[in-house]
Amino acid sequence: MRLACFLAAVLLIPMNVIAQTGSLPAPQVITDPKQITSKSNANVEQSEQGLALERLYMTRAIGASAWSPDGKSVVFVSNISGRNNLWVVPSAGGWPKQLTVSDQRQTAPAWSSTGKWIAYMSDYDGDEQWDIFMVSPASGEVVNLTNTREVSEESPAWSPDGRYLAYTVKPKTSSVYEIDAYDTLMRQVKHVTTGTAADKLNDHPVWSKDGRWLAYTQVQAKGTDANIFLVDFESGQSTLLTPHDGEQIYQVNDFSPDGKKLLITSDAHNGYPNVGLLDIASKKIHWLTQEKWELQGGHFSPDGKHLTWTANVDGNAEIYLYTVATGKASALALAKGMNDLAGSASAFNHDGSQLLCYHNGPTSPNDLWTYSFAGNKATQLTHSLMAGVQPDHMVEPFLVHYPSRDKKWTISALVYLPFNMARNAQNAAIVYVHGGPASQTVNSFNRFVQYMVNQGYMVIAPNYRGSTGYGKEFQQANIGDMGGGDLQDVLAAADWIKQTGYPDPKKLALVGGSYGGYMTMMGVSKAPEVWAAGVPIVPFVNWFTEIANEDPVLQQMDLATMGDPVKNKALYEDRSPINFIDQVKAPLLLLAGGNDPRCPKSETQQVVDAIKKRGGIVDSKIYENEGHGFARIENQIDAYKRVAGFLKAHVPPAECGCKLTF
Repeated sequence: MRLACFLAAVLLIPMNVIAQTGSLPAPQVITDPKQITSKSNANVEQSEQGLALERLYMTRAIGASAWSPDGKSVVFVSNISGRNNLWVVPSAGGWPKQLTVSDQRQTAPAWSSTGKWIAYMSDYDGDEQWDIFMVSPASGEVVNLTNTREVSEESPAWSPDGRYLAYTVKPKTSSVYEIDAYDTLMRQVKHVTTGTAADKLNDHPVWSKDGRWLAYTQVQAKGTDANIFLVDFESGQSTLLTPHDGEQIYQVNDFSPDGKKLLITSDAHNGYPNVGLLDIASKKIHWLTQEKWELQGGHFSPDGKHLTWTANVDGNAEIYLYTVATGKASALALAKGMNDLAGSASAFNHDGSQLLCYHNGPTSPNDLWTYSFAGNKATQLTHSLMAGVQPDHMVEPFLVHYPSRDKKWTISALVYLPFNMARNAQNAAIVYVHGGPASQTVNSFNRFVQYMVNQGYMVIAPNYRGSTGYGKEFQQANIGDMGGGDLQDVLAAADWIKQTGYPDPKKLALVGGSYGGYMTMMGVSKAPEVWAAGVPIVPFVNWFTEIANEDPVLQQMDLATMGDPVKNKALYEDRSPINFIDQVKAPLLLLAGGNDPRCPKSETQQVVDAIKKRGGIVDSKIYENEGHGFARIENQIDAYKRVAGFLKAHVPPAECGCKLTF
């Protein structure tokens, strides 16, 4: 709702052929807390120097990407300069060149088929009022194509001939995303969709290979229902392709080269996101997978003989190549972690000989790789890990499972244990809560977590009910119950980690961002005896003021998930932690963005004012040039140094001999 996610040298191993259906592992059983054990590492010792937070945050972040039309180059987003700008690197490997220079963050690059322009999005100090820009890869000339401060344009997608650029459009005061297309020849805008209901939004326009059709996904505000539409670009006539009863999610991924089928992702088959082929003429779906995990469709190869998807199994993701003629899927043998498809229009290059993808694991930041099918050879294009920060200095988490307090669910969590930690009930621990809530803690590189583990803190990151990755029923389990059962799942994480024998029960901290910040405030106000400190980052704390002040799209989402604020007034009041601020015992540190349209800074200020009024311990920092989260490197470093210093002051770690030295 609010936040709103890869390859190592082992890619040289040939792909392993697997069965296409029901082949992924079954969910794991409950984990005995005594089974997890801190690993010994002779390269770490007690030291005040340790692993510098600045070093970790100077490891680069690699974002969205796209192939050049000839396959010789790749454009990608990176903060190499300290800002999220566009860079270009040869696909054969080499030194990247900075293409755009801006103080503002940029994302979603899309390279036109003519090669003359790269479209991308950029907003203003994190306010999410995006404009579509174009930059010439030859000259570096930049043009603001839309230039509308009160209207947000997002998700640029070029027509195959490079004449039209489709994108989504939302006025600042509107809750609806429509789809427009800019004619670069006539320099005029065509409205592809109009008149969409206030509780729906149109997303992810996908062109047919002949440019005649656009397919798009229309999502209901609650996020539990979605349909795929096909629109004739010339006439503007839209056709519903996925009529259904009840709430089901259908999402379009790609057109087949012959224009007869759509690659889709849907939970309609068994309540879990699976991949299928939707025949446009008959509207019938041929399911390619029937798993009980989270799968996501990718792209067709240019010749239509292959297609791709990814499978997220309990926070580790793999990439699959499916051969249409044989009906068999092949899993790329990738390093454990989060492996994902890259490229805006397609992960395949122009002739289908290579695949562009990301690898992100617990010991390595996100990087771009190409995978060549000739010889199954992988080439790393970007190198994000800074010199002096070694992968073996990072801690790999344990994947654990524990029962929810009401016994309705098995909760998955990642547990990070510092090296050389003694099982003596004297250590400090952090319960780290992801945002969303429709999101997931996955086995990826987390700079803050790795730093705190190096400083002597154990960390548990639970995937509470409402998280993605575990099916429709689990994800929808907190609808109408926000801050209820999901909070109990977070508290159960604290119960479980205490049973390991490592932490002092009086030295537990609760940390989270966005919806995780809300959960942090719920935790310290509803279960104040559990926590020694709390760090809510970009939180909301009052359902009434949050809905009144947030972006209209989020207003519709919150109303759909929490119900009418008049009829459900008692629920709204009970689930607003600001109403229980007098119960808070733990010292608090709150961080917020001055331009945040999702969780406005006024939510943070309510807490600060209330805690100070009653004489409690609270500190805060509002970054006026940021939005929902912090994009500027100097702000990231400042923010998480504040968090680390605050936790060390109020929940000091034991002397563990776990810090790295250089």
